[in-house]
Amino acid sequence: MADDRPVPLDEYPVHQVPLSMKHLATGDRNAYDRCIFHVLDHQGRALLILGLGVYPNLGVIDAYATLRLGDTLHAVRTSDALGDDRMHLAVGPLRIEVQEPLRRLRLTGEGALSYDLTWTAAFPALWEPHHLQRRGDRLTLEGRRFVQAGTVEGVIRAGDEELRVDAAEWTGTRDRSWGVRPIPGEEGGRFAEEQPAGGFHWIWCPVRFADRFLMVITQEDADGYRTLNDATLVRPGRRDRQLGWPRAEIGYRSGTRHPERAVIHLGDPREPQPLDMEVLTSSPLAIGAGYPPADDWQHGTWRGRGWTDSRTYDLTDPPAPPSSRAAFGVVDHSARFRFDGRVGYGIFEHGSFGRHDPSGFTGFDSVAP
Repeated sequence: MADDRPVPLDEYPVHQVPLSMKHLATGDRNAYDRCIFHVLDHQGRALLILGLGVYPNLGVIDAYATLRLGDTLHAVRTSDALGDDRMHLAVGPLRIEVQEPLRRLRLTGEGALSYDLTWTAAFPALWEPHHLQRRGDRLTLEGRRFVQAGTVEGVIRAGDEELRVDAAEWTGTRDRSWGVRPIPGEEGGRFAEEQPAGGFHWIWCPVRFADRFLMVITQEDADGYRTLNDATLVRPGRRDRQLGWPRAEIGYRSGTRHPERAVIHLGDPREPQPLDMEVLTSSPLAIGAGYPPADDWQHGTWRGRGWTDSRTYDLTDPPAPPSSRAAFGVVDHSARFRFDGRVGYGIFEHGSFGRHDPSGFTGFDSVAP
């Protein structure tokens, strides 16, 4: 009897290559397909981050949920063997149900951190730029993403706290991406020795206003060379408007690289439109959510079948920057934005580590004065 049989998706005319939908066109171990959701209240009390990913060439599916309430971060992480039904988006106690593609999704979780939320799109999904990243001559990341903003309704529970989530006072954003990106376990050796990490500066910023959606994304090398750049304004019934070359001025907390406020200049350099950002609360993705350089769990790593872990973190007493995990990982900040006379809410995702000449950072131990 053959071990490799057709899977349910093979019934549909969706194939891209002459293989079963069970298999990818690449054998790269770093192939992935995943999503992330942000759910934030407009007062800065809570930030819920959810994600689910599959790693077909590693045979792993995993998910996570983190909730920042005050100075406490509640986290659930779960992992299992990847099955044949890729339309069943569930791992342990965490689930995503696509009720209407690109329009409405139900997000549920059970346990110490539980939630039952309906995420509804307020604007069409927007493609982000094709993302390529190299170290030396080697391609280390190639991904395709779309981003979307909407409303969220339902309930979140953690410990003895219950939060009622309503569309008027909460905002939801989401990102879907797939391709190839580094997963823990990559070889070091000569490659790591000859291509040491230099510097990385990143802004990923989806913002929902009542009548429009704004997406800004930039990535820069140590010398300020920009490898990713986009600023797009989406308004229903109108052609998307490109807003040129974003130029960010970030106000960091003294002695850190933690942003407290920023102004991103958009549009015509001669008459730029400012996007003003004020941080409401922050959640380091390296704590609880499994993003590098987390030391207790990272995405795609095999933990055996049916693994689930729940814990809380006290964010009032992290190791002093820049030695903490958060200092060398991306941090998601829920934020209030002002643009063109309007107030909106969204995420200011930021990572700046190593040298970055435009910011005046000279190395990994360099911080704001």
